[in-house]
Amino acid sequence: MNWPLFSVIYSIAATVIIGVLMITALLSPFNQIPHIQMAVAAGLLISIPVGLFFTKKVGSITGNEEGYKVIH
Repeated sequence: MNWPLFSVIYSIAATVIIGVLMITALLSPFNQIPHIQMAVAAGLLISIPVGLFFTKKVGSITGNEEGYKVIH
């Protein structure tokens, strides 16, 4: 697993998904604080498999699926 790549992709995916869910929550009748907090929590959880999926895709394209190698 390429953890540096995953952290970048997860940050981008989390920002986008949380933004979409928050806008949806604000435009719907469920626009109180607890609903917005649930949208943020759901966005964080949904972003994990999305980040893993795109990390594997980008890693397979670039040929760097394992991330940084430790040199002894």
